[in-house]
Amino acid sequence: MIYSEDLINILKKNDISFFTGVPDSVLKNLSIHLDTYSNKYHKMAVNEGSAVAIAIGHYLATKKLACVYLQNSGLGNAINPIISIAHKKIYSIPMLLLIGWRGSPNSKDEPQHMVKGKITPKLLKLLNISFCKIKKTKDLKNLDTLIKKSYKDKKIVACLVENKILKNKKKKILNKYNSSNISRKSFIFELLNLVKRDAKIISTTGYTSRELLKIRTEKKIKKGKDFYMIGGMGHSLSVTLGMSLQTNKQIICIDGDGSLLMHLGSMYSCGFNKNLNLKHILINNNSHESVGGQITGAKQINFNKLSKSLGYKSYFRITKKAEIKFTLKRFLSSKNSSLLEVLVGRNVAEDLPRPKNLIKIKKNFIL
Repeated sequence: MIYSEDLINILKKNDISFFTGVPDSVLKNLSIHLDTYSNKYHKMAVNEGSAVAIAIGHYLATKKLACVYLQNSGLGNAINPIISIAHKKIYSIPMLLLIGWRGSPNSKDEPQHMVKGKITPKLLKLLNISFCKIKKTKDLKNLDTLIKKSYKDKKIVACLVENKILKNKKKKILNKYNSSNISRKSFIFELLNLVKRDAKIISTTGYTSRELLKIRTEKKIKKGKDFYMIGGMGHSLSVTLGMSLQTNKQIICIDGDGSLLMHLGSMYSCGFNKNLNLKHILINNNSHESVGGQITGAKQINFNKLSKSLGYKSYFRITKKAEIKFTLKRFLSSKNSSLLEVLVGRNVAEDLPRPKNLIKIKKNFIL
């Protein structure tokens, strides 16, 4: 076990006082600690590539390393700026990557995390990034040495952190969810009752897919078929678009605010493509709910104006329970590209199942 405060102290002793990144369940105690920092010292990014770019900008302004925190699944998003800008043979810009190591050796995790966890050290070696692993307080000495090496060689270095390693000395809880009386569970239940019998539903990663699975299983709802995006955060809308281009069936994307912001450009592809059978639902709770509850800032965005400027023809919004059925019917029957924003609070169902037998799910979905 390592306290987040002790980790941060090691970084500060090495003149690292700025943090940027994408929330991760493994690093959630660090994120909770950083939540009290101002933008000058902590800036959450919408995706990992952007976080690396922010760190590059920080170094250009200060000549100091930034700490970029991310889950190992996000390394793919980060590779482009790492290689094409910060690499030793390009601009030689140092930084520290603090990586939550899902699927680490001897751990039990979900299939997508086990696949990425196995290749994470190999990927870092391929990128020529020196790294250490921390499990106990004494391992922070290795991190200290590595940071000094980063400064000296002007190279990116990384630190791998396994699950349940980071703790906080004082218990802190994030509580910035929307004050809505709508639960995601109640909305999804009404949606499943109103979709067409042959509808196809693509649901975003995290609690959304798991709650959809739980409701469909417990209520034995047969209308529509689901494809659960257990990984690939931010890509659910693009998967929906790819499918909608090839069929006339009702294709529905259940998106999340953190997911949508990660790859916001997908809205442009969908809006201006004028897919009449694609229905885009944004469940907005203003948080990265499944990884600690960090605020996304989506509550501040006017999705009506945004969607219209990106080619969507219709926008619908649900803020109260009483509006769900009526607005859903209008949304699902609309004859053009449409976005439905649903403001929900934090009301997560207990004992959420995780999708299993993914090949069977895929086969059943595409029948």
